[in-house]
Amino acid sequence: MTLARRDLLAAGLTGAAALSASRATARTEPEKTGPGAVTTDRTPGGLELAFTADAPSTPTGLAIARGGRAFVMMPRFDAKVPYTLGEVLPGGGVKPYPDLATNQPDTTKPQASLFHVPNGVFDRDDTLWLLDAGLPDGAGPPVKGGAKLVQMDIAQNRILRMVPLESGITPTSSLNDLRIDIRDGYARAYITDQGQDGEGAILAVDLVTGRVVRRLQGHASTKSQKGLTKFVEGRAVVQRKGGAPPRPVQGGANGIALSPDGRRLYYAPLIGRHLYAVDTAALLDPGATDAAVAAAVEDLGEKGMTGGLTTDSKDRVYLAMQEFNAVGRRNPDGSVEILASDPRLIWADTFWITQDRWLHISSAQVNRRPEYNGGEDRQQPPYAILKMRIDADPVL
Repeated sequence: MTLARRDLLAAGLTGAAALSASRATARTEPEKTGPGAVTTDRTPGGLELAFTADAPSTPTGLAIARGGRAFVMMPRFDAKVPYTLGEVLPGGGVKPYPDLATNQPDTTKPQASLFHVPNGVFDRDDTLWLLDAGLPDGAGPPVKGGAKLVQMDIAQNRILRMVPLESGITPTSSLNDLRIDIRDGYARAYITDQGQDGEGAILAVDLVTGRVVRRLQGHASTKSQKGLTKFVEGRAVVQRKGGAPPRPVQGGANGIALSPDGRRLYYAPLIGRHLYAVDTAALLDPGATDAAVAAAVEDLGEKGMTGGLTTDSKDRVYLAMQEFNAVGRRNPDGSVEILASDPRLIWADTFWITQDRWLHISSAQVNRRPEYNGGEDRQQPPYAILKMRIDADPVL
């Protein structure tokens, strides 16, 4: 059974009220201030500070290597963002990665520079895959050749491969989230396109051949849902431009996650309260029509208004519950629960589960950006990366 909206609201209030109690019962081990701290304690618990990132812009994306190196992705919401990919240093500083030159948008060399990186993930071999939406200032048509996947060797700090995504995007694309699945003789990528107009889609990529397929465009599950407004920190997140009336945020297909066996892709619109799933084999099947793929989409019911998603080895879907400053979880039986809430978790965004069963989540502060606050930038660096113990392993 699924959790009704009134129950989600009640659970959110309960989670917030229980925050002080959870802090009181938290472990007393010393707080780790550096990125990717590893301990041997595997006891589940509440949210605590993992590290901070003194990033120059909004860090929506987060990826942590097995050795503890942490990377943040800062989409170019505007042309003022100095670099879109950074490595978090001990102490919380952030440096451009792999260097500043690679982070300079160059329309004459679109495959060799990073334009707008909203997210990145590590694969089973601990190589870093980056999603570049090809947007040098956050809006407008992607730069020709700029939308791509970038595979990086972090041991040598060099680019291994570029996978063009040109054939899978539209003039209004805004690529957002990424999952890589390399196993059993196949290599695939799944990407959400939330659309600048709220009309989203899912891209499926065969990493062996480079084939890119755009699926579920126009489907209700990938669209920004009408009549909904997202509330974060007790305020509606609406855009205000000049004298125009306030406009609620739009966002189609946004967060995604893979089942442990790689056969199911979970996803949800940024503006939408339902979680969806689709068979991954159908996404790349050349014999499957768009209608057949659409017919295979499963509506998994209400899960709250969320950002990022991830799964653990028990096939539980973690939910970045932005309206509650909380981490939620959907269990295989369809029930939804709030695991922990924390006022530091402002615009909960990207999850990362490390091998020692720490669930990390970024506090991106997107709602504090100028476009949602009458031109005033209310973001307060450094940005918090919080963590909590879970009782399962990551899906790799």
